[in-house]
Parts: sequence; structure tokens; C-alpha cells
Amino acid sequence: MSRVVLLGATGLIGQELLKLLQANSRVEVIYAPTRRPLPTQNKLVNPCHEDVRVALAQLHEPVDIVFCCLGTTRKQAGSKQAFRFVDYTLVVDSAAHAKALGATHLLTVSAMSANATSPFFYSRIKGEMEAALRQQGWRHLTLVRPSLLLGERTTPRPLEHVSAPLFKWLPAKWRAIEGKAVARALMNHAFSPEPKASVTVLEAEELRAWGSPPLAPELHG
Repeated sequence: MSRVVLLGATGLIGQELLKLLQANSRVEVIYAPTRRPLPTQNKLVNPCHEDVRVALAQLHEPVDIVFCCLGTTRKQAGSKQAFRFVDYTLVVDSAAHAKALGATHLLTVSAMSANATSPFFYSRIKGEMEAALRQQGWRHLTLVRPSLLLGERTTPRPLEHVSAPLFKWLPAKWRAIEGKAVARALMNHAFSPEPKASVTVLEAEELRAWGSPPLAPELHG
């Protein structure tokens, strides 16, 4: 039985992943720190605080696996500094705290364009975030790099809505992918019996393979 941390439980991928984890008989408890309370749900422990790091710090029980689905856009964040806080600082600091609680596997949603030396701000921050997580020395670190995400968001992103039809017809590496598929890929990879490397990068094509339904029977016990 695994005790997991889910960061970003209110987002497109996080909401779907929360459902999957609740249905997985291998999961004992789900710690999902959020800014606002979630509805009472099976297996869910939901510490709340405006700063997710403070909410996570309320946890003192040992954990095994961390899923990080935190992320925003520069427009939603309001500034470059605010964007960096969500997509870099919150991710890196929260991961470090979860590791201190005993977690051995971190799975983080990054971006297809992640590159610490990119001239583009978004891609550079994602790349810097990946680099910082590598430096934390996880036993297993899985970096997930989807292309454009499809699905119903709580806060709509107009650019994604306009771009989605085009991204459906691009080559596999750049083709848009459903948030549900990414959530399935995260859980399937986390609970797969296959040996895991110290660092695994799942690009768009691999995400489709890992995220294809139905879920492997062994994931349900």
C-alpha cells in the first residue's frame, strides 16, 4: 500500500489523477494540499493554505510517491515573477519537503519545450525546474513533457482552445494530448512493476502509450 502526495489536485491533470488514485487499491492515502478545501472524498487528506508549501508542511507522516501537477500561465499568474513562483519555486520546494518525508519517487508534469537555456521564458523556467529536481537526488524522478493539453479546465485558456484543432493533426511528438491520458500515464508509470531508472523523461509519444486505456488490471489489485 502506498501513501502518495498529489500537488495540483484542482488542475486539469490533477483532478483526473485524484480520481484514478482513489480507485487504485494500491493507494492507502492521498495527501493533496490545496489553497481551498476540496470536497470530502475517499482516502483524501486535504490540508489547506494560501501557500501550498505551508499546507504541505502540515504533513508529518511518511509518504512514498509524489505526483506534481502544479502549473500556470504567465497571463494567469499576472507577472513573470508570479509565474516563476508557481512553476519553479512551489514545485521545487514542495518536492524537497516530500522527499524529507521519505518519498522515493517524484513524477512531475513539465513541458515539451523545457530547456534551461531557452531564450523563451516559459521553456526556460520549465527547464530550470527540471534541473533543480534532478539536483535533489531522487531515487526515481519522472519528468513528463506533454504537448498541448486538451480537456475542460476550471479556468479556460483561450489560446489552447484556439490551437487545439491544429495540434490534433501534427506529428506525434507535437500532437495535443488529453489531460486524462496524462493522468493515466502518471499513475500507470508510478505503479508499473517494470524497473525504473533514476531519471525517466516521458515525451509525448511515450505518454500516449502509458496513458492508453484501459488501465493495467494489476493497478486495481
